[in-house]
Amino acid sequence: MPGGRIIPAPEALPGSGMRKFLDTLYIGAAWLAALFMIGVLAMVLLSIVSRVAGFHVPGTDAYAGYAMAGAGFLALAHTLKSGEHIRVTLVIGRLSGRARRALEIWALGVAALLSGLLAFYAWRLVWQSHQFNDVSMSSDATPLWIPQLLMGTGCTVLFIAVMDEWILEMLGRRRHTAGDTRHE
Repeated sequence: MPGGRIIPAPEALPGSGMRKFLDTLYIGAAWLAALFMIGVLAMVLLSIVSRVAGFHVPGTDAYAGYAMAGAGFLALAHTLKSGEHIRVTLVIGRLSGRARRALEIWALGVAALLSGLLAFYAWRLVWQSHQFNDVSMSSDATPLWIPQLLMGTGCTVLFIAVMDEWILEMLGRRRHTAGDTRHE
């Protein structure tokens, strides 16, 4: 939820420039996601109203899909930083101390690698769609690289958020959520 509370790192003092920048990045992406959700609503309503009124607005289904994808990808980082991603704590919940911290660092390292690859390939897809002049198969014929920019941006912000969490865990400064079953 935009404006939702991002769990700050303990060293995040009010004047911490990098922390402020990162938190603003995550909140900004969440607000953009919310605007794209409103875009989904607008496209669906426009489609309904146009059918009832007896006229057709081409491309509303495609634009609703683009907005939904944009909302989903742009919300990922804020969801992670707010502690709202689903975590399977079957193993890690039973550990404590150094073993738990080592597993957290490993899991976040793998997540950083995977989110980095996701961001890389998302941007590669944008570039290839632009190079090949790939357009939507819908009646709107939108160049696909335009809505794919949202996916690339969302994946990049997610990668930054995962790296942020990984670095904080490595430094021992990561704050865990209230629902975390940390045994220390």
